[in-house]
Amino acid sequence: MLKIVNHSYWEKKILFKKFDLIVIGSGIVGLSAAISFKQRNKKAKVLILERGILPSGASTKNAGFACFGSVSELLDDLSKMSEETVWQTVEMRWQGLELLRKRLGDKSIGFRPYGGYELFDDENIFGKCSENIDALNGKIKKSIGLKNCYAIVAPKNLNFKNINGIILNKYEGQIDTALMMSNLLKLAHNLDITILNAIQISKITSLKDGAELESDYGTFKALKVVVATNGFAKQLLKLKDVEPARAQVLITKPIKNLKIKGTFHYQQGYYYFRNIDDRILFGGGRNLDIKGETTTELELNIKIHKQLDKLLKEMILPDTTFEIDHRWSGIMGVGSEKKPIIKEVQPNVLAAVRMGGMGIAIGSIVGDNAAKEIS
Repeated sequence: MLKIVNHSYWEKKILFKKFDLIVIGSGIVGLSAAISFKQRNKKAKVLILERGILPSGASTKNAGFACFGSVSELLDDLSKMSEETVWQTVEMRWQGLELLRKRLGDKSIGFRPYGGYELFDDENIFGKCSENIDALNGKIKKSIGLKNCYAIVAPKNLNFKNINGIILNKYEGQIDTALMMSNLLKLAHNLDITILNAIQISKITSLKDGAELESDYGTFKALKVVVATNGFAKQLLKLKDVEPARAQVLITKPIKNLKIKGTFHYQQGYYYFRNIDDRILFGGGRNLDIKGETTTELELNIKIHKQLDKLLKEMILPDTTFEIDHRWSGIMGVGSEKKPIIKEVQPNVLAAVRMGGMGIAIGSIVGDNAAKEIS
């Protein structure tokens, strides 16, 4: 049954003792949960298990947006969810960004406070969003204390085509995902947290005094377990309201004199782009094929990439020569609402999943809250 059974005495002594905490998933949430738990329990033995060489979902595949809500997205959320849930989620996103920046420092995550711009090609939608700016600014101030968050702006040094309006969120920014993940891993190692990669968990069994995790490498034991696999959560847990949501992304080769600066949202956040290393990173389009993108298969969707290419050429860089350098996909976790799931789903096993596409912002506080729950 086990692919590897030749464990030495030393391997058994190090890896197959009973841990105080095992976290499944070494993305933003998993690392944050383990770090927060270890900081509160300095003598605790903590293990993180990751099925990939790098996090397999979205933590190393995202666009690096430090964002917490565009106007059209918030209005859409308010039409589908309770007002209390929407603003609680926004507050968690802001708290998550603040915790990430405080924990690692802006230099260690490449944080740039360039602002977040929402682009509109529909005058009616732009008009509706514009009419709600004052109301949303009031709610943002009450919720997280930020003044005059949203404002209508004119494009500066930009040459976007077919755009009828732009709304700025002046408190948003961008990060370097590689820097962030590298420094989160360094912090975890410095705290003496053990991380094992290429470990696929097949089953979690709750016990009176903890839980057992079966894998192709052996059976791991812990007093407590946190499952932080986001869109892959249903592979291990019985959860109703979390589904995988694949995201398609591309990046250009370096472009001379690229003037685009900041993070940009389009069509209620279904599309997003930014400048990174004098390249345009562009992703989204899941709304073109929701059914096809509800999957955990890390593959390219040709239909969506054709639309990304079209928008890049016709709207974002209409008068610029460019080449596509690379394409990839990542897996998010979504549900009927965007507030994360942080709850015990079976004895001694807690889920910390469903980031709703805002993992950069909300992941740190979700991990921290998970650590509080199990401490």
